[in-house]
Amino acid sequence: MNDKTKKPGQKLGFFMSVALVMGNMIGSGVFLLPQSLAPFGWNAIAGWVVTIAGALCLAHVLAKLTAAHEGAIGPAELVERSFGPLAGFLIGFAFWVSVWTGCVTIAVGATSYMSSFLPVLGEHPSLTALGVIWTMTAVNLLGVRSAGSFQVITTLLKLTPLIVVAILIGMIFGREGIATLAPYPDEGLSLSSVNTAAAMTLWAMIGFEAACAASHKIDNPQRNVPRATFYGALLSGIIYLIVCSGITLMLPADKVAASPAPFELFVSTFWSPGPASFVAAFAAISAIGAVNGWTLVQAEVPLEMAKRQMMPQWFARTTANGVPINGLLSATVLGSLLVLANSSQSMAGLFTFMALVTTSVTLWLYLACAAVALKRKIAVPFALIGLVFGVWSLWGAGVDASGLSIVLMLAGLPLYWWTRRSLPKNDLSASTS
Repeated sequence: MNDKTKKPGQKLGFFMSVALVMGNMIGSGVFLLPQSLAPFGWNAIAGWVVTIAGALCLAHVLAKLTAAHEGAIGPAELVERSFGPLAGFLIGFAFWVSVWTGCVTIAVGATSYMSSFLPVLGEHPSLTALGVIWTMTAVNLLGVRSAGSFQVITTLLKLTPLIVVAILIGMIFGREGIATLAPYPDEGLSLSSVNTAAAMTLWAMIGFEAACAASHKIDNPQRNVPRATFYGALLSGIIYLIVCSGITLMLPADKVAASPAPFELFVSTFWSPGPASFVAAFAAISAIGAVNGWTLVQAEVPLEMAKRQMMPQWFARTTANGVPINGLLSATVLGSLLVLANSSQSMAGLFTFMALVTTSVTLWLYLACAAVALKRKIAVPFALIGLVFGVWSLWGAGVDASGLSIVLMLAGLPLYWWTRRSLPKNDLSASTS
């Protein structure tokens, strides 16, 4: 059954699409970032503002590009239509790599949270992360509606600790005013510190492209995908700014920097240790929900590329309930191998390494979409800002991560050439026209 003949009930509606975007964005990063950002103080707040503004510009560009096309279209196809099949493949393959590496990263984060109340899980973090990855693969094998329903539930649950912290921040600030905040530095903000903080916060904003990537599974994509993309990014960014700013500015920086669970520390300090004990559980649910959302996306990307004759038709095979099984299992196996290859690293080291790689690879997609918008003269001011922000962020990620992202993107070229060589001449000329 193709996408045009699928009934609306078999696809994701607007709220499920927003849940997909927010669920993919609100994973593990927001619960870990206050610890890393604590030493930056007010510079961290400025970093959040810059990152959220840049991400919203890119989300707006992606939303406008999607709305300008009839029916469903993914990010790689947008690039292909403007810059040709090779560019479309490179961006699509890079995005696919970023998705399954992101699944690994967030699964490791989930393991970290779960180990705080089940220490035995932390003794073998690689095995626990593999358990999370394969469990979410099983959920997605049940069908897109099962994955979508699971995403709505986990999104609602993961918002609970964020809402609790936001309410506490409002109550404390309403009672004590600015006296509860760390003093603004006499020397003002530091550009280099803001730059570093912004680079750290970018990992938490990645994921707003999820609805576009899964647009073929969304009902009325021309209307729902742009709205879900922008509003999902906006709501997530507002939540990030409130809760992370409160934790960073209302608690002593040295205590936050030394705490492996800054959200739990905040709730324990301003409320009670009892409710704080649930924070780790909700953080684990948050990460698991993000793994579920990215697992759905990682199956869709190779499917759509195979339909456009950029990857072998083997990836186009679907089950009776519409799940692209070969793409789903391939990405899960590759992610599992990546976990096993880095199993000697500590949990923190594995998370940091994977987050850096995922962020760098994803930035190429954002840059390409901004370039498409500029070429087509769509949302030009936002595309320019997004392009500058993307280049600045890629530079801030470091030479090692940026260089590795290029290597991973080019690694798919043999697969592309093999696929194109196997096409009949008539199909090849039609696909390049």
